Amino acid sequence: MKGLVAVIVTTAARGYTPSGYQGAPTGELRTLTGLRIVAALWVVGFHFHFTALPGVAAVNRVLGPLVTQGALGVDLFFVISGFVIAHTHLDRLGPALRPAATARFVWARLCRMWPLYLLVVHVFGLWLVAKLVWGHDGAVAFQAVQPVVSVREWLRQLAGVQMWDHAYLDGASWVGPTWSLSAEWLAYLVFPVAAVGFHRLRRLPAWVLGGAAMALMTPIAQAYLTTGSPYYPYSWLVRVACGFAAGVLVCLAVRRMRADVRGVASSVAATLPAVIGLGLMLGERLGPGRGGAVIVLFPLLVGALALTDRGPAMILARPWAVYGGRISYALYLVHIPMFEVFWTALQHVRALGPHTLLAHLVGLAVLVATIGVAAVAYRGVEEPARRRLLAVHRPARHVLPAGMRAAARLEMRPAGGRGPRRAPRHALTRHPVFAGQHRPAHWVA
Repeated sequence: MKGLVAVIVTTAARGYTPSGYQGAPTGELRTLTGLRIVAALWVVGFHFHFTALPGVAAVNRVLGPLVTQGALGVDLFFVISGFVIAHTHLDRLGPALRPAATARFVWARLCRMWPLYLLVVHVFGLWLVAKLVWGHDGAVAFQAVQPVVSVREWLRQLAGVQMWDHAYLDGASWVGPTWSLSAEWLAYLVFPVAAVGFHRLRRLPAWVLGGAAMALMTPIAQAYLTTGSPYYPYSWLVRVACGFAAGVLVCLAVRRMRADVRGVASSVAATLPAVIGLGLMLGERLGPGRGGAVIVLFPLLVGALALTDRGPAMILARPWAVYGGRISYALYLVHIPMFEVFWTALQHVRALGPHTLLAHLVGLAVLVATIGVAAVAYRGVEEPARRRLLAVHRPARHVLPAGMRAAARLEMRPAGGRGPRRAPRHALTRHPVFAGQHRPAHWVA
């Protein structure tokens, strides 16, 4: 594996891109969008494997850590988020800490996260209140530590700060997986300050940046190797800080790569999923959870996929995968509320006995339905609300006087006044390192 890293990073040339363009592109990296649905489905499978049905237990025995270590999908999300945030915002935020740019960034992130989050928290909050009122057998949620249902805690959930003074994940969030959203919200608020430092690292050699990105994942990998779990006081903070920062650094490393590394990157991107899967399986032989140490490979995987448009990147960039990536945030939010309703039904509906065919069919239907519900939530709530909220602070389009418009039109004409218009000199140059993936789009995640 060290050889694979060396092959990539030693092809980098300091300050060089084939076009000579040093700025970062903007737009959607479709391969990484597609990777998001892989991470989301990994987390969904991990949570569903706790379902108390014999059929689910049988699947768990066959797939083993490929399912039971699905919590690693959250760490993969953190790395992807750091990469994409750096790709989209670092050049605007990095040169200096400016209040206006910081406010625009924070507002854009809030518009992206909060509308659907608030809806899911309120709907699921009503479910928790109903269980409190009409009986809950000592538990209102399927969590090891029961969440507190109170007005004060409701306000904390709304603000997304519920994790900030919690040492452990359990019981902090009404909707269990939203602990990571609270952690990522903290990362977003810190990023404008951290960006000033990251921006000054952008000219370091790619091998230094890439190596540092992988090194940042070692604290969590060490926890997996020694205890089989990354669960210790404030480990959530280590996970988001290291994963997010690793994503930023690997984005800077990718920018330093030459375009001719795409062939090698394709081979690495095709090899790593198998290496990660094998590492999970072999690690389990050392002890439960030890395979989680494969987390150190996540920055390398994200960087390799960002560099290529062949191999697995072709699959992840297909329309169905990209759409899956776009609804992945909604899927992450809605799946646990749906599972909790199903798990409650398993406890109280006699027809859904654990050994009945009906229980297994309903469970499969619920699992598949999470994707449909996520698509509806994305199309009906998340994306429309994001657009409307962003429009509130969108600056008005500047209209040039007639004389200046005429001059601009002449500037865009080739010599002699004939032929197609050429792009204005200030137009963004396409960054060749991201060939095949750069596309102007709304994607801001």
